[in-house]
Amino acid sequence: MRVLGPSEVVAALEFPALVEALRGMFRSSDVIAPPRHRHTIEVPNGLPGALLIMPAWQVGRHLGVKLLTLFPGNSARDSAALMGQYLLLEASSGKPLALLDGPALTARRTAAASALAASYLARADSERLLMVGAGALASHLILAHASVRPICNVLVWSRDPNRAARLAKRLTHRALNVAPTDDLQRAVNGAHVICCATPAHEPLLKGHWLPLGVHIDLVGGYTPAMREADDDTMRRARIFVDSRAGALAEAGDILAPIASGAISPDDIAGDLFDLTRGDRAGRRFHDQITVFKSVGLALEDLAAAKLALDTVVS
Repeated sequence: MRVLGPSEVVAALEFPALVEALRGMFRSSDVIAPPRHRHTIEVPNGLPGALLIMPAWQVGRHLGVKLLTLFPGNSARDSAALMGQYLLLEASSGKPLALLDGPALTARRTAAASALAASYLARADSERLLMVGAGALASHLILAHASVRPICNVLVWSRDPNRAARLAKRLTHRALNVAPTDDLQRAVNGAHVICCATPAHEPLLKGHWLPLGVHIDLVGGYTPAMREADDDTMRRARIFVDSRAGALAEAGDILAPIASGAISPDDIAGDLFDLTRGDRAGRRFHDQITVFKSVGLALEDLAAAKLALDTVVS
Protein backbone atom coordinates (compact mmCIF):
# COMPACT_ATOMS: atom_id res chain seq x y z
CA MET A 1 0.00 0.00 0.00
CA ARG A 2 1.28 3.44 -0.97
CA VAL A 3 1.40 6.17 1.68
CA LEU A 4 1.34 9.74 0.34
CA GLY A 5 2.13 12.68 2.60
CA PRO A 6 0.98 16.29 2.04
CA SER A 7 3.72 17.34 -0.37
CA GLU A 8 3.39 14.12 -2.37
CA VAL A 9 -0.37 14.57 -2.70
CA VAL A 10 0.03 18.16 -3.91
CA ALA A 11 2.75 17.18 -6.40
CA ALA A 12 0.62 14.33 -7.77
CA LEU A 13 -2.44 16.50 -8.34
CA GLU A 14 -1.62 19.07 -11.01
CA PHE A 15 -4.72 21.17 -11.61
CA PRO A 16 -5.33 20.64 -15.34
CA ALA A 17 -5.38 16.86 -14.87
CA LEU A 18 -7.36 17.05 -11.63
CA VAL A 19 -10.04 19.32 -13.12
CA GLU A 20 -10.52 16.81 -15.94
CA ALA A 21 -10.63 13.90 -13.48
CA LEU A 22 -13.43 15.66 -11.60
CA ARG A 23 -15.26 16.43 -14.84
CA GLY A 24 -15.18 12.75 -15.74
CA MET A 25 -16.32 11.67 -12.29
CA PHE A 26 -19.31 14.03 -12.31
CA ARG A 27 -20.28 12.72 -15.74
CA SER A 28 -20.02 9.10 -14.63
CA SER A 29 -23.21 7.14 -13.97
CA ASP A 30 -21.66 4.41 -11.79
CA VAL A 31 -20.43 6.46 -8.82
CA ILE A 32 -22.13 5.95 -5.46
CA ALA A 33 -21.54 8.61 -2.80
CA PRO A 34 -23.79 8.39 0.28
CA PRO A 35 -24.36 11.56 2.32
CA ARG A 36 -21.40 12.33 4.52
CA HIS A 37 -21.59 11.64 8.23
CA ARG A 38 -20.92 14.67 10.41
CA HIS A 39 -20.76 14.36 14.18
CA THR A 40 -20.18 17.13 16.73
CA ILE A 41 -17.44 16.40 19.25
CA GLU A 42 -17.70 18.32 22.51
CA VAL A 43 -14.49 19.82 23.88
CA PRO A 44 -14.33 20.69 27.60
CA ASN A 45 -13.85 24.44 28.00
CA GLY A 46 -13.36 24.90 24.26
CA LEU A 47 -14.95 25.15 20.84
CA PRO A 48 -16.66 21.92 19.72
CA GLY A 49 -15.01 19.87 17.02
CA ALA A 50 -16.41 17.75 14.22
CA LEU A 51 -15.82 14.26 12.86
CA LEU A 52 -16.52 13.85 9.14
CA ILE A 53 -16.74 10.50 7.34
CA MET A 54 -17.10 10.60 3.54
CA PRO A 55 -17.35 7.32 1.54
CA ALA A 56 -17.68 6.84 -2.24
CA TRP A 57 -17.12 4.03 -4.73
CA GLN A 58 -17.37 2.92 -8.34
CA VAL A 59 -18.70 -0.61 -8.72
CA GLY A 60 -15.89 -2.98 -9.65
CA ARG A 61 -13.26 -0.23 -9.60
CA HIS A 62 -12.31 1.77 -6.53
CA LEU A 63 -13.68 2.36 -3.05
CA GLY A 64 -12.59 5.17 -0.79
CA VAL A 65 -13.37 6.84 2.50
CA LYS A 66 -12.10 10.08 4.00
CA LEU A 67 -11.92 10.52 7.74
CA LEU A 68 -11.38 14.12 8.87
CA THR A 69 -11.47 15.97 12.16
CA LEU A 70 -12.13 19.69 12.34
CA PHE A 71 -11.31 21.39 15.64
CA PRO A 72 -11.39 25.21 15.24
CA GLY A 73 -9.98 25.68 18.75
CA ASN A 74 -6.69 24.14 17.67
CA SER A 75 -5.52 27.45 16.21
CA ALA A 76 -5.19 28.84 19.75
CA ARG A 77 -2.92 25.89 20.55
CA ASP A 78 -0.78 26.40 17.43
CA SER A 79 -2.10 23.16 15.92
CA ALA A 80 -3.85 22.41 12.63
CA ALA A 81 -7.64 22.69 12.74
CA LEU A 82 -8.15 20.12 9.96
CA MET A 83 -6.55 16.66 10.16
CA GLY A 84 -7.26 13.24 8.71
CA GLN A 85 -6.56 10.63 6.06
CA TYR A 86 -8.07 9.17 2.89
CA LEU A 87 -8.04 5.40 2.36
CA LEU A 88 -8.31 4.14 -1.24
CA LEU A 89 -9.16 0.47 -1.82
CA GLU A 90 -10.08 -1.96 -4.58
CA ALA A 91 -13.87 -2.04 -4.86
CA SER A 92 -13.85 -5.68 -5.99
CA SER A 93 -11.87 -7.04 -3.04
CA GLY A 94 -11.47 -4.33 -0.41
CA LYS A 95 -7.68 -4.50 -0.78
CA PRO A 96 -6.02 -1.28 0.49
CA LEU A 97 -4.19 0.58 -2.28
CA ALA A 98 -3.16 3.92 -0.81
CA LEU A 99 -3.36 6.11 2.28
CA LEU A 100 -3.28 9.82 1.45
CA ASP A 101 -3.04 12.95 3.57
CA GLY A 102 -6.62 14.16 4.04
CA PRO A 103 -6.17 17.95 4.29
CA ALA A 104 -3.92 18.10 1.20
CA LEU A 105 -6.34 15.96 -0.81
CA THR A 106 -9.25 18.11 0.36
CA ALA A 107 -7.51 21.37 -0.55
CA ARG A 108 -6.62 20.21 -4.06
CA ARG A 109 -10.02 18.69 -4.92
CA THR A 110 -11.91 21.67 -3.43
CA ALA A 111 -9.93 24.10 -5.56
CA ALA A 112 -10.29 21.88 -8.63
CA ALA A 113 -14.08 21.76 -8.17
CA SER A 114 -14.15 25.57 -8.13
CA ALA A 115 -12.05 25.66 -11.29
CA LEU A 116 -14.33 23.10 -12.93
CA ALA A 117 -17.34 25.31 -12.20
CA ALA A 118 -15.47 28.39 -13.45
CA SER A 119 -14.78 26.63 -16.75
CA TYR A 120 -18.55 26.86 -17.38
CA LEU A 121 -19.44 30.03 -15.46
CA ALA A 122 -16.55 32.53 -15.63
CA ARG A 123 -16.08 34.61 -18.75
CA ALA A 124 -13.48 33.18 -21.11
CA ASP A 125 -11.55 36.47 -21.01
CA SER A 126 -11.31 36.63 -17.19
CA GLU A 127 -7.90 38.05 -16.23
CA ARG A 128 -8.44 39.63 -12.79
CA LEU A 129 -9.06 37.49 -9.70
CA LEU A 130 -9.88 38.69 -6.21
CA MET A 131 -9.04 36.19 -3.46
CA VAL A 132 -11.01 36.93 -0.29
CA GLY A 133 -9.24 35.11 2.52
CA ALA A 134 -5.59 34.12 2.90
CA GLY A 135 -5.89 30.79 4.70
CA ALA A 136 -4.76 27.29 3.75
CA LEU A 137 -7.05 27.04 0.72
CA ALA A 138 -6.21 30.38 -0.86
CA SER A 139 -3.06 29.44 -2.76
CA HIS A 140 -4.69 26.30 -4.19
CA LEU A 141 -7.75 28.26 -5.32
CA ILE A 142 -5.70 30.95 -7.04
CA LEU A 143 -3.65 28.41 -8.99
CA ALA A 144 -6.72 26.32 -9.83
CA HIS A 145 -8.61 29.27 -11.30
CA ALA A 146 -5.52 30.30 -13.25
CA SER A 147 -5.44 26.83 -14.80
CA VAL A 148 -8.83 27.28 -16.52
CA ARG A 149 -8.91 31.03 -17.21
CA PRO A 150 -6.19 33.50 -18.32
CA ILE A 151 -5.78 34.94 -14.82
CA CYS A 152 -2.70 37.16 -14.67
CA ASN A 153 -3.54 39.71 -11.96
CA VAL A 154 -4.63 38.70 -8.45
CA LEU A 155 -5.55 40.79 -5.43
CA VAL A 156 -5.69 39.18 -1.98
CA TRP A 157 -7.84 40.60 0.82
CA SER A 158 -7.79 39.25 4.35
CA ARG A 159 -8.89 40.42 7.78
CA ASP A 160 -5.21 39.90 8.61
CA PRO A 161 -3.26 42.14 6.16
CA ASN A 162 0.01 40.44 7.04
CA ARG A 163 -1.31 37.06 5.87
CA ALA A 164 -2.47 38.62 2.60
CA ALA A 165 0.97 40.17 2.06
CA ARG A 166 2.78 36.90 2.78
CA LEU A 167 0.54 34.95 0.39
CA ALA A 168 1.01 37.53 -2.36
CA LYS A 169 4.79 37.48 -1.98
CA ARG A 170 4.87 33.67 -2.09
CA LEU A 171 2.69 33.28 -5.21
CA THR A 172 3.69 36.17 -7.45
CA HIS A 173 5.87 35.25 -10.44
CA ARG A 174 6.38 36.25 -14.07
CA ALA A 175 3.00 34.96 -15.32
CA LEU A 176 1.00 35.83 -12.21
CA ASN A 177 1.08 39.19 -10.47
CA VAL A 178 -0.29 38.81 -6.93
CA ALA A 179 -0.68 41.78 -4.56
CA PRO A 180 -2.43 42.43 -1.23
CA THR A 181 -5.26 44.94 -0.90
CA ASP A 182 -7.00 46.55 2.06
CA ASP A 183 -9.92 47.96 0.04
CA LEU A 184 -12.38 45.11 -0.41
CA GLN A 185 -15.12 47.12 -2.13
CA ARG A 186 -12.78 48.61 -4.73
CA ALA A 187 -11.19 45.21 -5.37
CA VAL A 188 -14.62 43.64 -5.87
CA ASN A 189 -15.58 46.34 -8.34
CA GLY A 190 -12.57 45.59 -10.56
CA ALA A 191 -12.67 41.78 -10.48
CA HIS A 192 -13.62 39.30 -13.18
CA VAL A 193 -13.62 36.38 -10.72
CA ILE A 194 -14.11 36.65 -6.95
CA CYS A 195 -13.14 33.65 -4.84
CA CYS A 196 -14.09 33.58 -1.15
CA ALA A 197 -12.61 31.09 1.32
CA THR A 198 -13.23 32.45 4.81
CA PRO A 199 -14.90 31.29 8.04
CA ALA A 200 -17.30 34.25 7.91
CA HIS A 201 -20.69 34.07 9.62
CA GLU A 202 -21.75 37.49 8.32
CA PRO A 203 -21.62 38.36 4.59
CA LEU A 204 -18.46 39.98 3.29
CA LEU A 205 -19.65 40.49 -0.29
CA LYS A 206 -22.35 43.08 -0.95
CA GLY A 207 -24.52 42.72 -4.02
CA HIS A 208 -24.47 46.42 -4.88
CA TRP A 209 -20.66 46.27 -5.19
CA LEU A 210 -20.67 43.67 -7.97
CA PRO A 211 -19.65 44.56 -11.52
CA LEU A 212 -21.65 43.05 -14.37
CA GLY A 213 -20.19 39.84 -15.75
CA VAL A 214 -18.37 38.80 -12.57
CA HIS A 215 -18.19 35.17 -11.46
CA ILE A 216 -18.29 34.49 -7.71
CA ASP A 217 -16.87 31.33 -6.15
CA LEU A 218 -18.07 30.75 -2.56
CA VAL A 219 -15.99 28.10 -0.80
CA GLY A 220 -15.58 28.97 2.86
CA GLY A 221 -19.00 28.39 4.44
CA TYR A 222 -19.56 24.75 5.35
CA THR A 223 -22.47 25.01 7.81
CA PRO A 224 -25.93 26.62 7.63
CA ALA A 225 -24.72 29.33 10.04
CA MET A 226 -21.85 30.46 7.79
CA ARG A 227 -22.11 32.75 4.76
CA GLU A 228 -19.87 34.96 2.65
CA ALA A 229 -22.32 36.77 0.32
CA ASP A 230 -25.40 38.82 1.15
CA ASP A 231 -28.97 38.32 -0.10
CA ASP A 232 -28.56 40.92 -2.84
CA THR A 233 -25.59 39.04 -4.28
CA MET A 234 -27.64 35.86 -4.56
CA ARG A 235 -30.69 37.72 -5.89
CA ARG A 236 -28.65 39.24 -8.75
CA ALA A 237 -26.85 36.05 -9.77
CA ARG A 238 -27.43 32.87 -11.77
CA ILE A 239 -26.69 30.30 -9.06
CA PHE A 240 -24.99 26.92 -9.35
CA VAL A 241 -23.88 24.50 -6.63
CA ASP A 242 -21.76 21.35 -6.51
CA SER A 243 -24.82 19.28 -5.55
CA ARG A 244 -28.38 20.39 -4.85
CA ALA A 245 -28.78 18.00 -1.92
CA GLY A 246 -25.60 19.16 -0.21
CA ALA A 247 -26.26 22.86 -0.76
CA LEU A 248 -29.83 22.65 0.54
CA ALA A 249 -28.65 20.79 3.64
CA GLU A 250 -25.45 22.63 4.58
CA ALA A 251 -24.79 25.86 2.67
CA GLY A 252 -25.62 29.01 4.61
CA ASP A 253 -25.08 31.07 1.45
CA ILE A 254 -28.06 29.21 -0.04
CA LEU A 255 -30.20 28.54 3.04
CA ALA A 256 -30.11 32.07 4.50
CA PRO A 257 -31.42 33.87 1.38
CA ILE A 258 -34.05 31.15 0.95
CA ALA A 259 -35.17 31.73 4.55
CA SER A 260 -35.36 35.50 3.99
CA GLY A 261 -37.31 35.10 0.76
CA ALA A 262 -34.57 36.64 -1.39
CA ILE A 263 -34.41 33.47 -3.49
CA SER A 264 -36.19 30.12 -3.66
CA PRO A 265 -34.78 26.61 -4.20
CA ASP A 266 -35.93 26.92 -7.82
CA ASP A 267 -33.43 29.74 -8.29
CA ILE A 268 -30.61 27.18 -8.17
CA ALA A 269 -30.03 26.88 -11.91
CA GLY A 270 -28.08 23.62 -11.65
CA ASP A 271 -25.18 21.73 -10.15
CA LEU A 272 -21.92 20.22 -11.36
CA PHE A 273 -23.73 17.10 -12.55
CA ASP A 274 -25.93 19.27 -14.79
CA LEU A 275 -23.04 21.37 -16.08
CA THR A 276 -20.65 18.53 -16.88
CA ARG A 277 -23.35 16.43 -18.55
CA GLY A 278 -24.63 19.33 -20.63
CA ASP A 279 -28.07 19.26 -19.03
CA ARG A 280 -27.93 22.96 -18.07
CA ALA A 281 -26.14 25.85 -19.70
CA GLY A 282 -23.75 27.81 -17.50
CA ARG A 283 -23.07 31.47 -18.30
CA ARG A 284 -25.69 32.61 -20.82
CA PHE A 285 -24.46 36.11 -21.68
CA HIS A 286 -21.40 38.31 -21.20
CA ASP A 287 -22.78 40.63 -18.51
CA GLN A 288 -24.44 37.94 -16.41
CA ILE A 289 -23.38 37.60 -12.76
CA THR A 290 -22.80 33.96 -11.77
CA VAL A 291 -22.32 32.27 -8.41
CA PHE A 292 -20.95 28.83 -7.58
CA LYS A 293 -21.39 27.57 -4.02
CA SER A 294 -19.54 24.41 -2.96
CA VAL A 295 -19.85 22.29 0.17
CA GLY A 296 -17.78 19.31 -1.02
CA LEU A 297 -18.62 15.82 -2.28
CA ALA A 298 -17.06 12.43 -1.58
CA LEU A 299 -16.87 11.63 -5.29
CA GLU A 300 -14.39 14.51 -5.65
CA ASP A 301 -12.12 12.85 -3.08
CA LEU A 302 -12.38 9.53 -4.91
CA ALA A 303 -11.45 11.11 -8.24
CA ALA A 304 -8.49 12.92 -6.67
CA ALA A 305 -7.21 9.85 -4.81
CA LYS A 306 -7.37 7.70 -7.96
CA LEU A 307 -5.47 10.33 -9.96
CA ALA A 308 -2.83 10.72 -7.25
CA LEU A 309 -2.19 6.97 -7.13
CA ASP A 310 -2.08 6.68 -10.92
CA THR A 311 0.40 9.58 -11.05
CA VAL A 312 2.85 8.17 -8.50
CA VAL A 313 2.85 4.63 -9.94
CA SER A 314 3.15 5.67 -13.61
